Amino acid sequence: MALRMIDHGTREYQQMVNLRNDIQRKPLGLSFDAAELEKEKDDILMGAFEDDRILGCCMLTRMDPTTVRLRQMAVPGSMQGKGIGRALMIFAENIARDLGYRKLCMHARKTAVGFYEKLGYAVAGPEFVEVTIPHYIMEKTL
Repeated sequence: MALRMIDHGTREYQQMVNLRNDIQRKPLGLSFDAAELEKEKDDILMGAFEDDRILGCCMLTRMDPTTVRLRQMAVPGSMQGKGIGRALMIFAENIARDLGYRKLCMHARKTAVGFYEKLGYAVAGPEFVEVTIPHYIMEKTL
């Protein structure tokens, strides 16, 4: 498995969008619009690949000079439990540190809280609903 940065607009980026759409949007009856995807040009896009096939992805969005937000973490259900998500998280944290960020935050789906807690993240607020799903804000000092 290779972890690498993804450039917006490339074939790898389209694989990333397709993966996120299949896992995060279609099951909720949602889809991406062009304006939403255009905003990702300034984000740090990452993927895990086996040859040319995407296995998982995530992105980092700058919140302020010291904080970056993890977004759109996606690993297919059939690939979960194989270390892909963990590897992506470590990669994302290292990139964030290298860029000078000191805190990583996220809106974690309630079903994923345990996964993030094992990686040192803590719930930082009450449960809330986003895209019809219960979420928690989670944070970690890098």
